[in-house]
Amino acid sequence: MSDTAAASSSGGGKSTIQLTPMEVPKASDVLAGELRERILTGEFAEGAALPPERELVVQTQMSRTTVREALRILEVQGLIRIKTGRSGGAFVQRPGEESIASSVSLLIRGRQIRLSSLLETREAIEPYCARLAAMNRTADDLAVLEAANEAIADEDGTLPAFLQANVDWHVAVATASHNELLTGFMAALSRAIYAATENERFVDAEVRRVAVRAHRSITEAIRAQDPKAAVRRMTRHVHGYADAVLQVEERTEITVSEE
Repeated sequence: MSDTAAASSSGGGKSTIQLTPMEVPKASDVLAGELRERILTGEFAEGAALPPERELVVQTQMSRTTVREALRILEVQGLIRIKTGRSGGAFVQRPGEESIASSVSLLIRGRQIRLSSLLETREAIEPYCARLAAMNRTADDLAVLEAANEAIADEDGTLPAFLQANVDWHVAVATASHNELLTGFMAALSRAIYAATENERFVDAEVRRVAVRAHRSITEAIRAQDPKAAVRRMTRHVHGYADAVLQVEERTEITVSEE
């Protein structure tokens, strides 16, 4: 068969193979991913300086704009810190509890998570934080808890001061658990709950008195290294607070709708 005939029999040589559009990653994302992996695996030690920008351009054969964008990505992710000046540059830092707290806070605010969901989550998690705190607490942990208790009990303290001390106490319980994931998560959760309840509708004199008693009772269980008592008292505390807050919120919604 001639070449012409063969081409004709195969449909004129036109291929029937179909390809779908492909997404090619940005060069800055590729470079950021490479540096991120080396930081997270420990190849680049914490505090180590990355090569200067101009050297990264030479080594990677990428543009200065690409290198700068990759470094900005890592800075936003908390994996490097940028220092300016003669001794400046990009320095490696390992993510910590605050990185977790920042990510969870963005999720809460970005998704506009309801207050009731925040309270439900705390009821599910914080009693176990108290259990771990009773098992793992140190003398330093107890000192932080007591300092927060003193601030919470200050009858002359402002509402913002009371709320901040409250956040400090709840984060201190999570910190005493010595579980970094729980600490970061509870930091974001506590801040979000108290940001949503920072007015007299939710926090009056009686709520403050109840908080003082509950926090001291839970602290004593943690001090005594009694995990069962810590769980029981924390469960009662967060459940009671959630009920009180949601009742106020419901009454407020009813009043607004009637108006």
